[in-house]
Amino acid sequence: MGRPRTSVIAFSALARAAYCPRQHYYAEHDEEADRPPPAARERQLLAFRYPELRAADDATLSAEPIEPSPAAYRRVLDRVAERADWAELIDPAAREVVLEGRECRGVAHKLLSGDGPPTPTFVSPGRPPEQGVWRPQRVRAVAMAKALAWEREREVPSALVEYPAHGVVRRVELTTRNKAAFRRTVRTVRGMEGPPPRIDDESKCEACEYREECGVRSRSLRSLLGLG
Repeated sequence: MGRPRTSVIAFSALARAAYCPRQHYYAEHDEEADRPPPAARERQLLAFRYPELRAADDATLSAEPIEPSPAAYRRVLDRVAERADWAELIDPAAREVVLEGRECRGVAHKLLSGDGPPTPTFVSPGRPPEQGVWRPQRVRAVAMAKALAWEREREVPSALVEYPAHGVVRRVELTTRNKAAFRRTVRTVRGMEGPPPRIDDESKCEACEYREECGVRSRSLRSLLGLG
C-alpha cells in the first residue's frame, strides 16, 4: 500500500498483554504459545457447525464439548439464529483469514461481508462473561477490526467474538473506551524490555500456564477454558 509500518504485533500477543503483561513476556519466549490445546480447538470448531448442532438430538449433543445441557444449547442457538447476521455466521465470506494491519496482524476465524462494512470474528474456546466480552478479547477484537480497516482502506466499526461452546455471539464496537484499551496495550507491548512487575490479581495467575515460571503458586489453565 506504500504506507510505512512500525513493528507489527500479533493479535494473540495483544490479548495476552491485555490479560497480564507478564504472561505476554513469558509467551514471547515460548514457541508453543500460539498453538491451542486440542480441547480448545475442538470447542472453536463448533462455531462452524451451528446448523448441524442446532438440529442434533440430545445424545449427539451430549458427546460434543458444549457447556449447557443439550436442550439449553439448542435454545441458545435458536436465539443466535434470530440475529440479522445468522446467514453469514454459518456461511461466512471467508474463514481463517490472515489480516495484516499497520500495528497488528493475525487470524480472523471468520470474515462476514454483508451489505454493510466487513466484520471479522474471533472464536473463543472459553466461556463468556455475564455481559459483553472479556477485556483481552475486546482488545483482540479491536485489533482485528483495525487490521481489516487498514487492509480494505475503509471503516470497520465492529468485530464479533463467538463462544460456541456456550452458543453465545457478542459484538465489540470500536468505542472510544475500547480503542483506548487497545492503544494502552500496544504501548505496553512495545515498551516492554524485560519481565514486568507481577500483578496483584491472583485469580489471573490461577488461569495462567506460566504461573510456575513466574513464581506464582496457583492451580491450572483449565479454568480459563472452563474445563476444570
